[in-house]
Amino acid sequence: MAKVFTIPVPPVMGRKKRERTSDPRYVDGQRLLVEAMKYLTQADPVANREAVQLISEHVRTRFRMSDSPLS
Repeated sequence: MAKVFTIPVPPVMGRKKRERTSDPRYVDGQRLLVEAMKYLTQADPVANREAVQLISEHVRTRFRMSDSPLS
């Protein structure tokens, strides 16, 4: 039977999270993608379905939910 070796790592106590600030360019990028999705769905929702899904997936995976373009 094999032995399992563990290396203990002490926690870093002095590490503080920095507060996130909203970058206007970041939110404008989100807004631009939302406008593109609106345009594609109004033009031809059936033909542009894959394009809208691609943009939607990009927005979900690349942007923070706290920076909403809808506010």
